Amino acid sequence: MSLKRYTFFFLLIAAFSLQAQVSDSLLLELAKNKKKYRLAPIKVEGADYTDKSVIILLSGLIEGEEISIPGDKISDAIKNLWKQGLFEDIQIVQDKVVGDDMFLIIRVVERPRLTKFSFKGRVKKGDADDIRNKIRLLKERVVTDYMIGTIKNTVRDYYVDKGFYFAKVDVTQTKDTAAKTPHTILTIRVSKGRKVRIKKVRFIGNTVVKSWKLRRGMDDTKQFRWYNPFNSGKYLEENLKKDLPSIAAKYNSKGYRDARVLRDSVYFVSDNRVAVDIYIEEGHKYYFGKFKWFGNTKYRSGQLDTVLNIQPGDVYDQSKLEQKLFMNPNGFDISSLYLDDGYLFFQVHEQESNIHNDTIDFDVMMFEGKQATINKVTIKGNDKTNDHVIYREIRTRPGQLFRRSDIIYSNRQLSQLGYFDPEKLNVIPTPNQADGTVDIEYIVEEKPSDQIELSGGWGGNTRYTTGGTSRGLGIVGTLGVTFNNFSTKNFFKRDSWRPLPSGDGQRLSIRAQTNGVYYQSYNFSFTEPWLGGRKPNSLTVSAFHSLFNNTAEKKYVTVDGVKKINPKRSSMSVIGGSIGLGRRLKWPDNYFNMYTNLNYNYYDLINYNSFVMTSGYAHDLNLSINISRNSVDAPIYPKSGSNFVISGQFTPPYSAFNSINYADPNLPNETRYKYIEYQKYKITAEWFTQLTNKKAAEGQEARNLVLRTKIGYGFLGKYTSKTGYSPFERFYMGGSGISGFQNFVAREIIGMRGYKDMSLSPQYGDPIAARYTMELRYPVSLNPSATIFVLGFAEAGNTWSSINQFNPFQVKRSAGFGLRVFLPMFGLLGIDYGWGFDKSPDGDSGNGNGKGQFHFTIGGTLGEL
Repeated sequence: MSLKRYTFFFLLIAAFSLQAQVSDSLLLELAKNKKKYRLAPIKVEGADYTDKSVIILLSGLIEGEEISIPGDKISDAIKNLWKQGLFEDIQIVQDKVVGDDMFLIIRVVERPRLTKFSFKGRVKKGDADDIRNKIRLLKERVVTDYMIGTIKNTVRDYYVDKGFYFAKVDVTQTKDTAAKTPHTILTIRVSKGRKVRIKKVRFIGNTVVKSWKLRRGMDDTKQFRWYNPFNSGKYLEENLKKDLPSIAAKYNSKGYRDARVLRDSVYFVSDNRVAVDIYIEEGHKYYFGKFKWFGNTKYRSGQLDTVLNIQPGDVYDQSKLEQKLFMNPNGFDISSLYLDDGYLFFQVHEQESNIHNDTIDFDVMMFEGKQATINKVTIKGNDKTNDHVIYREIRTRPGQLFRRSDIIYSNRQLSQLGYFDPEKLNVIPTPNQADGTVDIEYIVEEKPSDQIELSGGWGGNTRYTTGGTSRGLGIVGTLGVTFNNFSTKNFFKRDSWRPLPSGDGQRLSIRAQTNGVYYQSYNFSFTEPWLGGRKPNSLTVSAFHSLFNNTAEKKYVTVDGVKKINPKRSSMSVIGGSIGLGRRLKWPDNYFNMYTNLNYNYYDLINYNSFVMTSGYAHDLNLSINISRNSVDAPIYPKSGSNFVISGQFTPPYSAFNSINYADPNLPNETRYKYIEYQKYKITAEWFTQLTNKKAAEGQEARNLVLRTKIGYGFLGKYTSKTGYSPFERFYMGGSGISGFQNFVAREIIGMRGYKDMSLSPQYGDPIAARYTMELRYPVSLNPSATIFVLGFAEAGNTWSSINQFNPFQVKRSAGFGLRVFLPMFGLLGIDYGWGFDKSPDGDSGNGNGKGQFHFTIGGTLGEL
């Protein structure tokens, strides 16, 4: 052969040798001359799992198309199949040639598929579950080199993020001999090593700011302290990089605008401890000088100076200046001044105009633009709640001037409804500067809001007695449903039952409790939050019936054909109902509400020795007025805001217009308390303060410590001294405050964790109560389908028999910790363990005195105080 023919033959072989083989006869034939063929039907061999038609499709070879031999079609087909990562070997061979038709066979050897995988090494169950969610390995998935590499990197990154800096991960494959086709078993071997923690963070060069203050400003780079459960002390390089800017920010807030971090040094001081040295250059201290305003026509420069509230000579603080110009969380700022007056296109920019000695003057450049009018308001994501329920809560209306404060208020109102995930609420304004309008879109995500309660509990021993014998309720069963987004309008529409008519924001609650014949309670309530649909005036109607039967005897017996009250029966029942009207107030601000309620309770007692009145009837007709200011940001886990409540409850002053001599010591209780007379006042104040300010990555939860503080006072008054304090509606303190089976006995139970139920008050209660609460909360999960947070608490409280004995500082004290879980179907559930530090009035050595108590709670409050 000539040199040219050898060269041609070599190039021809190279073109078809990309990990594939073509039959020798075909190669020899193709080497002689170039010819065009038409592809006949293609066969696929060796594909047991992969669809053969898919393999042909992925190769790029098409039946009936014309190909040139030699050419690039076959080599390109092999490249295309290798890109899929599904095969260990690929061959394209000639089957036969019939005329101008060429029949090809694609032979593949499939990679093994995954049978299962497991972990080896010190891998905790929780870690294994988290890793499974990250790598997402599925059975029958093709095992590729890329998959193996991804597993190694993902698992190692997981443990490095936990502080195991020297973690090693290896993945081995074992052939699955039980499978008929190629399958493999993966073993992920993890060697975590020791967790690397920070022993010391040192600052070199700082003279103005103390080292401990600089350490406190670093969110994620903390010295390890075994006694701090909120600080793991783990070392991560990315955390250090993220925290370094906080050092300069701390200096900037004190006037040192040129302060900077020169360098940092990290080195091991032991096998599992590192030290971090941070070198600082502080620079000089600066002060604010004069401010000059340019571009302002709406407000005079003097007015803007007042809002800015930075005086010449004030210590330079860049963060303070930015807050005063753009967004001040604690007050007014320049941007809010304009944005709350429709100036959506407003822009402001400050620049240093002169630096003389240690003083900095600023020029503030402003572009006011024109006022923007709202064009369209739309809602997205409400697949259950009707549009009108959302529209009535938001303040932004088409045709109105744009106001940022209206958007903030509207967002809060949507969160308070409880129908949407507060972490997913979003508002997207789309401005059109050409025509001076803005479109506003509210993004919501529905969450489950209805609740079902199906539970059983142990009633324990009550403090009521029959003939001096204590009786316990035993097991108490509860069945209840609450529909928080109900729709009566669609009640008779068959298509609306999915599974219940919903979407109009009404609330329907039905609840029953019983342990058989000894105790029964039934409750019903319905709330229309927008009575008439035009204004936020709510209407609530409720009714209930409760029975406590100490003897399980029937109420009536027949004696000589005459129906009479059973003399062996000892019971107390109450039937009650109420109707209430609520109204949102616009003064003093938009957070105020007023609620008025008319209540009636009818008591029927038969030989009931457990109460001050043993037999007879009693009527309780009262009017309650409640004024509140609620600015908390979320209903389940509030991080900011406050809640103040003042309430009064009044019965008619029957003693002023009846002829009963209440001063008569021989007056039967059945007569004295037939018409219950009292006046009752309660004051509560509650604050939520976020103590940390950690930012979360996109799609993750920001978990911050929140401090909850609350104080409450309750006073039961009388219209005249001759009637004395009413035995009804008195305060009973101690325990969890949710002994629901006792609530009907005209009493108010105030929780006091660390002590037994109602053990801090006498048998018939007290007319005065006070309680102080402090809780430190930390969220474990803010997922709306399961919100979980832990807490530590300290409480103090007491009850008093008269105003002369009232001393707000003479209290019983307790402390402890607890857990709260909010499940949409069951509401807020809680468990606490508390230690009571003081002696209980009943002299029980097992109550208080440093002894601990478990408490279970349902709902968010431990009594209204």
